[in-house]
Amino acid sequence: RYSRMLEEGSFRGRTADYFWLLFLSSLLSPLSNMPFLGSPLAFTLVYIWSRRNPFIRLNFVGLFVFSAPFLPWVLLGFSLLLNNVFPTGDMMGIAVGHVYYFFEDVWPNERNSGGRRWLKTPQIIVRMFEGIQDGPHIPPQDDLAFADGLAEPGVDPVPNEGV
Repeated sequence: RYSRMLEEGSFRGRTADYFWLLFLSSLLSPLSNMPFLGSPLAFTLVYIWSRRNPFIRLNFVGLFVFSAPFLPWVLLGFSLLLNNVFPTGDMMGIAVGHVYYFFEDVWPNERNSGGRRWLKTPQIIVRMFEGIQDGPHIPPQDDLAFADGLAEPGVDPVPNEGV
């Protein structure tokens, strides 16, 4: 679910960037002894989605309501409760998601960074996906406008007329 929302929201029109995220995330598999499509990758995607959508409110099992940035921690606690074993793979996924989020969303906006993106998708991968892009390149954005189905991803919900 969160992978789809990331792909249709933050990564709309940026197939190569989404592939690069999945590739980088898969590098953690040998570190946690988990399969590629296992829990660490899922937690990486959940973490990135939750940080890019900080104002979305969620509820867990109908018991309590929280904002999206707490989702990975709620799921981690639930996993711990169910399995009675510390979920190392899940924690590894959160760590990888945090590193990706920091270097793609936080660091480039810092004054000392000079706008440099350390995890930028290599040009060879961008060229590989050039023919299958699902439209023009759209800059990164948050997914708030389409969280409630009020707008489609990549479409400005309030057009700027006369600007």
